Amino acid sequence: MRKRCSDRGRDNLSLSRCAVRAYDDRVEAESSEARTILVVEDDEVFRERMVRALGDRGLLATGAADGAQALALAREDSPELALVDMRMPGMGGLEVVRELHAIDPTTRIVVLTGYGSIATALDAVRLGATHYLTKPAEVDEVIAAFDRDPTPDADRQPEYEPPSLARVEWEHINRVLADCGGNISKAARVLNIHRRSLQRKLAKYPPNR
Repeated sequence: MRKRCSDRGRDNLSLSRCAVRAYDDRVEAESSEARTILVVEDDEVFRERMVRALGDRGLLATGAADGAQALALAREDSPELALVDMRMPGMGGLEVVRELHAIDPTTRIVVLTGYGSIATALDAVRLGATHYLTKPAEVDEVIAAFDRDPTPDADRQPEYEPPSLARVEWEHINRVLADCGGNISKAARVLNIHRRSLQRKLAKYPPNR
C-alpha cells in the first residue's frame, strides 16, 4: 500500500511538471507570435502609458526616451512596429524615421505630430513612415494606424480634417508649458498672456479637433 501511494505521488508530480512545461511552452509561443513595437517619445509619462497600454493589448512594447536610444535598441533587435514622436530634443523624429527605415525597411513606422501640421508628417512618410497621427493619440488609434495599408503616395496630400484654431492653440499652450517644466508663471511670460488667463485655458477640456 505504501508503495502504491508513493507511485501515485510520483505520477502526480510528473503530471504537475508536464503541466508547468506545457504552460511555459504556450507562453513562449504566444510571446513569439506577438508583434514587437518600439515607442520613441521624450515625454516619460506619455511613453510609459503608451507602452503599458500596448502591452495590455498583446504587443511586446519597449520605450525609448530619445533617438539615440531608439536606434541602439533597433540595431540590437529590429522591431516590427515603431511609434515615433516628431518633436524631440537632440535627434528629431525625421532623422529617427530615416535611420529606422535604413536599419530594417520592413519596420512599419507611425509618427506622432503635436501641431496638427501635415507637412512634416508627409516628410516622414517620404522617408519611410507608414502613417502619421496627431497628438494626443489613443492606443487604439495607434494600433489601427499600423493595421491600415501604407499611404500610397506621399507626394499627394491625403484628405484630412484640418484642426480648428482652438485645437492648435491648445496644443501650442501645452507644448510651451511642457518646455517650461510645467511652470505656469514662466509659460505665461513666454506666451505673453496673464497667468490667470493661462490657468483658465488649461482648465478647459482639449477641443476634439
